[in-house]
Amino acid sequence: MSSKLGLDFGKVAHARELAGSIARNVQDFVEKYTTVAVERTLCRLMGIDGVDSAGVPLPNVVVDSLKSKGLLQEGVLFYLANAMISYGLDPQQIAEKVASSEIDLGSTKPASKEERDKVLRPVIESSLDRIKARRARREEYLRTIGEGPKPYIYVIVATGNIYEDVVQAQAAARQGADIIAVIRTTGQSLLDYVPYGATTEGFGGTYATQENFRIMRKALDEVGEEVGRYIRLCNYCSGLCMPEIAIMGAFEGLDVMLNDALYGILFRDINMQRTLIDQYFSRVINGYAGVIINTGEDNYLTTADAVEAAHTVLASDIINEQLALLAGLPEEQMGLGHAFEMDPMLENGFLYELAQAEMTREIFPKATLKYMPPTKFMTGNIFRGHIQDALFNMVGIWTHQGIQLLGMPTEAIHTPFMSDRYLSIENAKYIFTNMKNIGDEMEFREGGIVRTRAAKVLDDAIELLEKMDREGLFTALEKGIFADVKRSKTGGKGLEGVCMKGSHYSNPFIELMKNRK
Repeated sequence: MSSKLGLDFGKVAHARELAGSIARNVQDFVEKYTTVAVERTLCRLMGIDGVDSAGVPLPNVVVDSLKSKGLLQEGVLFYLANAMISYGLDPQQIAEKVASSEIDLGSTKPASKEERDKVLRPVIESSLDRIKARRARREEYLRTIGEGPKPYIYVIVATGNIYEDVVQAQAAARQGADIIAVIRTTGQSLLDYVPYGATTEGFGGTYATQENFRIMRKALDEVGEEVGRYIRLCNYCSGLCMPEIAIMGAFEGLDVMLNDALYGILFRDINMQRTLIDQYFSRVINGYAGVIINTGEDNYLTTADAVEAAHTVLASDIINEQLALLAGLPEEQMGLGHAFEMDPMLENGFLYELAQAEMTREIFPKATLKYMPPTKFMTGNIFRGHIQDALFNMVGIWTHQGIQLLGMPTEAIHTPFMSDRYLSIENAKYIFTNMKNIGDEMEFREGGIVRTRAAKVLDDAIELLEKMDREGLFTALEKGIFADVKRSKTGGKGLEGVCMKGSHYSNPFIELMKNRK
C-alpha cells in the first residue's frame, strides 16, 4: 500500500505484532473467567425477560441466586438446562419460579451433557435466528432505500425522555443526520442491572433499555422511509452491563454501539478484569449482529495533552483492533476513535490534526473510523466554536473518516437544541459537498510538517507498544499509560462479579456467533 504520508508500513506491521501479543495475553486471561453480566446475557439469550414483583430484572434474579450460593462458576446454562429437563419448563417459566422461590436451581438434579445440549439447542437456534432476522432487516433497508455517504453525519439526542428523544431524532434525520446517538443517562454505566421498560426521566441523557431501543428503532425506520435514507441508531454497551446491552441492541436492531472496556476502566473506574471479560462477549455479539462498535480513545485527549499524548491514541487503537479481531469482529465494523482536540491557538495545529487523521485512515484502511469533534477547548464562544467545528469537518472529509460526530456551537453551554443541531448539520453538509474530493487531490510534501508529525506519532506509538508488550496491558493501566489515569487491577467497580469457570461451564454462543452460524 502506498502512503500519502510516506508511512513505513513495515513499522505498522511491527506495531500490529506487538499489539497482537498484548491482546493475546489479555485473551488468555479472559477465557478463564465469566462474570455476572455475561451470565445475565446468556439468560437474555435464553429468552428470559421482565422483572419480579420488586422490579428486579429476572436475569439478575436468576444469576444472583446462583452467585449467592457459590454456584456461578458452572454457568447459568448448566443450571437452566438441568431445570428444563427436570421440570419440563422453558427458561422464562423457570426464571419466574426462581423469583417466587418455587425452584432452587442449585438443588436441581444434574443431567448429562448430551441431554443438556439437546434441550438447549432449539432455544439457542431461536435466539440466533432472531438476531439474523434483525440484521437482514437492516440489510434490506440498505439495499432498497440506501443511506447517506461517508463520513456518516452523527448527532446526539439527550432529553432524558425517550418520547421527546424521538421527536428530536426524527427532526435531525430530516435535517440530514445519518446516525442518531441516544446519549445514556449519567451514571447508568455503573448500574449492575439494566432498567426495564420505557423511561421518561434521566439526567444528561436517557436510560438504555430494551423498550427504549425498540421505540427509537421504530421511529427511525419511519423517518428513514420518509426521507429515503436508512438512519442508523447508536447507544452504549459499555459499563457494568456491557454484553447485556449488546444483546438487547442485537434483538432490537441497533446499528452502532459505544463498546470499549478501556474507556470504562479509565473514565468510570470499572475494574479492568471485569470489563475486559465483559467486552469480549459483547464484541462477539456485535460482530454477529453487524453492529459497528465505537471505541473511546478520543477521550484520552481530554485529560492528557493532545500534542504530547497523540501516540497513546494510536497505540490504543491498534490494541483495540487486535482485541476486536479475537472476538471475530470484522474491520469494517470497527469505529476506532480519535479526535480533533488540540489547542486552537497552537501554531500549525490544523496541520498536526490533519496528519494524525490521515495517519489513522492509512493505518486502518477498512475501519469505519469514528472522528470526535473539539470539546476540551470549547469556551462558550459560539462563533469561535462554529469555526473550530468547521476545521474539524474539513479534516474529516479530507481524510475519508467513517463517522463524523458533529460538534455543536453551544458545546460547553447546554445540551443541544434542535436549532444547534441544524446549524451543525448545515456546517458539515456544506463542507462535505464543497470539499468532497480534496483528499484525492492533495499530496503532502516530503519532509514537511504533516509527514514529519505522522512519522513521529507512529514511532512513539511503537515505543509505547514495545514497553506494554513487556509489561502487559494490566500493568500499563496501573501505571497510567493512557489518559494520565492510573487504575488498580483489583480496584474499581464490579470485581466481585468475576468468577473462574468450572468444569461444566459452557457458552456455545461464542463459537456459533464467531463462525456466523
